[in-house]
Amino acid sequence: MPNEAIQNEILIEQKVTYTLEMDGKFFLIENVPARVNVETGEQYFSPKTVDRLQQVVWKGQPTRTVTLPVYEFTNST
Repeated sequence: MPNEAIQNEILIEQKVTYTLEMDGKFFLIENVPARVNVETGEQYFSPKTVDRLQQVVWKGQPTRTVTLPVYEFTNST
């Protein structure tokens, strides 16, 4: 995988799962190309990829549907 150092960051090209919340609904898009910071996990997407993500959610058909549990974060143990 190509690595790129930007301002002391090491970014690795890899496929990620992108999560989007829109109108109270969650969408998962799998296998999205991204540059990922190896230290922080922060993901960077090209403008072309961002455009494609929007097309997939607004115009595409899901390949599958999943049900997921929702938890509330509290400060108590």
